[in-house]
Amino acid sequence: MTFDLEKLVRPNILRLKPYSSARSEFAGSAEVFLDANENAFVSPAGDGFNRYPDPLQKELKARLAAIASVPDSKIFVGNGSDEAIDLLFRIYCEPGRDNCIICPPTYGMYKVSADINDIEVREAGLSNGFQLDVPLIMNAVDDRTKLIFICSPNNPTGNLMRRHDVVKIARNFSGIVVVDEAYIHFAATESFNNELGRLPNLIILQTFSKAWGMAGLRVGIAFADEAVIDLMNRVKQPYNVSGIAQRAVLAAIADTREMEYSVRETLRERSVLMEALERFDFVVQIFPTEANFVLVRTTDANRIYQHLIDAHIVVRNRNSVELCEGSLRITVGTPDENSRLLDALASYCTAETAAGN
Repeated sequence: MTFDLEKLVRPNILRLKPYSSARSEFAGSAEVFLDANENAFVSPAGDGFNRYPDPLQKELKARLAAIASVPDSKIFVGNGSDEAIDLLFRIYCEPGRDNCIICPPTYGMYKVSADINDIEVREAGLSNGFQLDVPLIMNAVDDRTKLIFICSPNNPTGNLMRRHDVVKIARNFSGIVVVDEAYIHFAATESFNNELGRLPNLIILQTFSKAWGMAGLRVGIAFADEAVIDLMNRVKQPYNVSGIAQRAVLAAIADTREMEYSVRETLRERSVLMEALERFDFVVQIFPTEANFVLVRTTDANRIYQHLIDAHIVVRNRNSVELCEGSLRITVGTPDENSRLLDALASYCTAETAAGN
């Protein structure tokens, strides 16, 4: 199907003359900066923080391009992946007229962001195996459908979507297909980045919050065609990623060995945790996962959740989520944290036995 980006974009966005910040107007080397009305004296936070950060994160994108094997012109850096999600609604969807498609159970911010922007949400639920129902998705598409969101590995289920299903949807849809890969570094598969040249309507989201261990910094990435990235840069806030965040991410990606080590340890602990969970009588099913969490179906999710709360342990109760009834989503912790969790679950079994349940 033909992809025509300009036909998708809201007319006011096509006409938009973006804000021109002092730093974006200047290119070259300088020693004295008197263009941005900054405080010229050193900030209490440290050297350099009295200055505005690079609005286009050029150094960071250059380093990311080398790591991801994607040209820096195809990279957007934002205030978490949530900023990118919100930008897509604002760029492509007319409030009160257009719609998007999500595939529940899935990440909740797609719907929240759509609701904030007054965009209709159409649901094409996953199959019982938590896979995409391609005919259901395509039947939900009409001439006002602008975005389809696909989370892979999926949250809260942990599984990867079949690659050929995602490609089929992208090839047969004239709008934007967003593949959210927040957990891709834990998965035994490649990113969809290598499809960018073949699928111009594809946008891939990633984040530094998960495998990189920098959730507190709020830095997300989008990979897409240059024209798509250009639109995102035009609409975003001028200084959307702080100087502190840019410095920290640059320091982290200078040597990927620590991240790779943490991923290996997480995967090892995930296996240990899943094997231990299988021994509990209240566990009905442990779903396959390619993420740093495990979805576990139990005999009574609400009671187990409350028991863990009483033990000062918080997991995510997904009992009220369609297809996840009776389930808890458990993030893989450190060995000590996982041991505390398992001890608390063992005490739940003991209490249930004593009560005759």
